[in-house]
Amino acid sequence: MDKLINLAKLFILQPREAWEEIKNDQSTAQQHITSYVLPLALIPAISLIIGYGLIGYSVFGVRVQSMNLGITQAIISILATVLGVFISGFIIHKLAESFQAEVSFDKAIKLVGFSYTAAMVGGIFNIYLPLAILAMICGIYSLYTLYIGFKPMTNVSEEKNTSYFIVSLIVIIGIYIILGIILTSIFGAVGMGIHHL
Repeated sequence: MDKLINLAKLFILQPREAWEEIKNDQSTAQQHITSYVLPLALIPAISLIIGYGLIGYSVFGVRVQSMNLGITQAIISILATVLGVFISGFIIHKLAESFQAEVSFDKAIKLVGFSYTAAMVGGIFNIYLPLAILAMICGIYSLYTLYIGFKPMTNVSEEKNTSYFIVSLIVIIGIYIILGIILTSIFGAVGMGIHHL
């Protein structure tokens, strides 16, 4: 647990040093997701349950407080994070050859997973929904972290770095949006079905 906390702190406060520290890490994609991504993904998930289910929020003077909604949002958050890391990493790995880069599947997964650090930790602001804008800012900082780590993790040449990064960035954002829409549709429908039963 201490290792997880210290590494997350390093990625938020000193991303350049963090990438240098882990660029030769030998853990597999599965180990990275289970030991790093999943524990941090619980931060926004639990915060959403508390934010929606216990604290609630107001929209145009109407009070909204729903534990079912909180749990649904938490499930969507965890699935979107884990699937987002996995699918984005897979595509970045497959794109590597087109940009004459060398990045294994495991390394591509870690590139995306570690980049998500600020977004996952910043998810704690979902505990009080008026502060959710701060979670979004943490998400933007995660994109900066991705940029910092891109070259050391992919070994891409200076000439190809920008184009490979931009394509990968579009992939990550696109996948996250698509997953959000799909998961919201699925779990929204499930939630409605349960409600009507």
